[in-house]
Amino acid sequence: MATQPNTNIYSVTAREILDSRANPTLETTVILESGYRGTASVPAGASLGKYEAVEKRDNDAKRYGGMGVQQAVEIVNATLAPKLTGKNAADQAAIDKLMLDLDGTPNKKNLGANSILSVSLAVAVAAAAAYRTALYRYLNVQFSVYERTPLERIPTPTFNIINGGKHGAGNLDFQEFHVVPATSKPYAEALRMGAEIYQSTKKILLYRNAVHSVGDEGGFAPDLFTNQDALEILTEAIRATPYRMGVDVFLGLDVAATHFKKDRTYQIKDRPAAYTSAEFIDYFKELQRTNRLLLLEDPLGEDDWESWKALTKELGGEVLVIGDDLLATNLDRLKKAIDEKACGAILLKPNQIGTLSEFFAVTAMAKQHDIKCIVSHRSGETNDTFIADLAVAVQSQYVKFGAPARGERVAKYNRLLQIEAELRQQ
Repeated sequence: MATQPNTNIYSVTAREILDSRANPTLETTVILESGYRGTASVPAGASLGKYEAVEKRDNDAKRYGGMGVQQAVEIVNATLAPKLTGKNAADQAAIDKLMLDLDGTPNKKNLGANSILSVSLAVAVAAAAAYRTALYRYLNVQFSVYERTPLERIPTPTFNIINGGKHGAGNLDFQEFHVVPATSKPYAEALRMGAEIYQSTKKILLYRNAVHSVGDEGGFAPDLFTNQDALEILTEAIRATPYRMGVDVFLGLDVAATHFKKDRTYQIKDRPAAYTSAEFIDYFKELQRTNRLLLLEDPLGEDDWESWKALTKELGGEVLVIGDDLLATNLDRLKKAIDEKACGAILLKPNQIGTLSEFFAVTAMAKQHDIKCIVSHRSGETNDTFIADLAVAVQSQYVKFGAPARGERVAKYNRLLQIEAELRQQ
């Protein structure tokens, strides 16, 4: 019989590094008494929902424009590390509970979600190393405590090809315009489709003489007049490939409506007058009729619950209505959405909630109530590929890692290729 590895924690050390937007973030290394170690870094979002767990930032205008995380580093090294030394890294739930109890707030405002999450993830990486098992397999065992989930497939990628809103150049209201391969496609084929459509989009933008700078998530940030223009360009790009719209590949939107909602109306460039909530729902019905959307994320404001219910009732049978800002990977908000039938899918982001254990609990509840799961990166990313292993571990239906470009995005897509090859050899 194999001996049980020593997974007691020897040391926990954080440091300040840069993310893909040249802002600081945390990287934490956990070393076990057996010598095995794990390192993890945490991302940051640009369009933050008000229900997300709170990051700890220095707010020192003389350093990194106030975005430094030296306080968070100190919290890990001076507050969390002494409490965690000697604890069993394989008991993820106990580690996370200890940190949550030390913080003592629902939104992690005392210690910071970035401080806590960097430790939570690094602990799991170190424990997986000690067990000499692939991270996704280790995480799958951990998640199966919440919801038994066999490892069967690689999630389908949804590619952010055109960036707008807070991720782009500011001339498009909607934040992300996606192409989504059919879920029947093997992952490697789906990735190739995304890359080829990405290149096709670039050629069309060059032909149209549209500015094609690259946004935060690797998608193009072109100079266009309306949100419909972006959808038309994606449709044209797909037609220039061998792939069939509505069969091989579909369109998706991250509207991020909270960020342009004005009181009780929604103002976008597609028409001069603002939309009421009811009119905006009619707008999406027409958009669905003309574009056959598969995914529709955050189409309404994060507190506009009645409109979410109405939209899901009218369109939920045709398009997957996804809650991101609405749900913020939060168990209580997910419970409300389930009770009120406000959406059909949830975007899952570990840094919205702050610990791996809480992420598992939210994901399990979604699965138990047939809410589709989409594991997501953030716009400010690092080269850490933890999120790719995590998506496979919980068997999410989709992954959202940005465009198939920029190193911090491609690292995650390439990690899924590795896992796909390993699963084929089972």
